[in-house]
Amino acid sequence: MGKYFGTDGIRGTAGQPPLDAASVSAFGRALGGWLRTHHSQPVIVGQDTRESGRWLAEALISGLQAAGIGSEYAGVVTTPAVAYLTHILPFSAGVMVSASHNPYHDNGLKVFDHSGYKFPDAVETEIEALMDAALAQPAPAVKKISLIENPDYKQKYLEYLRTTAAPEPDQAWSLAGMRIVLDCAHGAASELAPDLFRGLGCEVHLLHATPNGRNINAEAGALHPERMARAVVETGACLGVAFDGDADRSIFADEKGALVDGDRILWIAGRDLQARQRLEPPLVIATIMSNLGLELALRANGIRLERTAVGDRYVLERMRTTGARLGGEQSGHIIFGANSTTGDGLLTAVQILAILARSGQTFSALQSGYRAFPQKLINVRVRERRALHEMDRVRRQIEAAEREFDGRGRVIVRYSGTEPLARVMVEAESETRVAHHAGEIAQAIRDEAGI
Repeated sequence: MGKYFGTDGIRGTAGQPPLDAASVSAFGRALGGWLRTHHSQPVIVGQDTRESGRWLAEALISGLQAAGIGSEYAGVVTTPAVAYLTHILPFSAGVMVSASHNPYHDNGLKVFDHSGYKFPDAVETEIEALMDAALAQPAPAVKKISLIENPDYKQKYLEYLRTTAAPEPDQAWSLAGMRIVLDCAHGAASELAPDLFRGLGCEVHLLHATPNGRNINAEAGALHPERMARAVVETGACLGVAFDGDADRSIFADEKGALVDGDRILWIAGRDLQARQRLEPPLVIATIMSNLGLELALRANGIRLERTAVGDRYVLERMRTTGARLGGEQSGHIIFGANSTTGDGLLTAVQILAILARSGQTFSALQSGYRAFPQKLINVRVRERRALHEMDRVRRQIEAAEREFDGRGRVIVRYSGTEPLARVMVEAESETRVAHHAGEIAQAIRDEAGI
């Protein structure tokens, strides 16, 4: 965690530092100053549907201009669209103005380098130092910016996504006629998702696709997929998918209305890639929060699961190091390494529909072979972040659970990166024992470090 950058860019309340106009303009000058010594191409800027998005984009571009760096404005697009466009076009960087799944009053800046990947920590640290220097100087007069959207950028991204659903020359399957439910969270997918899937011939039932600047993620989308799941059953759809505000992740429902999280998607996609000999090495990258059931199911099919810290950036870093072609998070960030440089909810939905079409099976049938272990998560508010090994009772409770599970369960205790919370996660085959040990460990933390 840097001074301004968190695990997914800069994020905060719109209008307050570091997301006020002066700070964002200083960030633009800092980014521009760094880019001047490395690249000469312009920066592409996109935003989601928050009411603060446009003036933050204007402040950012004003700062870039002050640093002598040009820009292009893509309008309301998804985060993975910005990553893709930065990668395939002559841009030195891409910036997405979005706070992802957060409510409308928050916003953020997600930054990609010219290859479409998020900047490494070391570069973020350099930019933070330049931003501090910019804030310490008298701010230059902010020029009035007239944002002119180029719609060609959206179409270029959509055209690429459609190519990923094209069958091989000797195959005859198609997505035409498939009935689906799309929950766009009143966010960046509201225009792109129906355009994409109708263009592929799908019959689309649309939910939460009328953004007004303040309703993004409000009782909608990936954090609230229940209405989407009900609509799948009501409309007789083959599946439903709910995106978050910037559509870099997605949560699904099968034809029976059962929710399908990122772990199940990794299972379905991993097995499909393996069957088509496109999973070399036979490896899937996930985080410490992914269910043990995923690890065991993949192992039974000759696929190894490797875990990282929580955060899709850490999944992606490990994918690049190992050459893995698939990775993701239980929360719905799925990364198809051959197709994208970041998690992409629209791409994931296209790929799952293609798997359905190729297989001729139902979505629920595709999940056969996977059994999720009972999992319980308890958040404990703490007064201080004491090292776990220094709290004797906590350590003894964790050791007792691990001895009982004997490799058929997991205990993860970690501190939140943004709140004064200890997160206790326990999973094993017995729901009763999971609840017991999670409760005992959480109580031990309360007694030793709780508020």
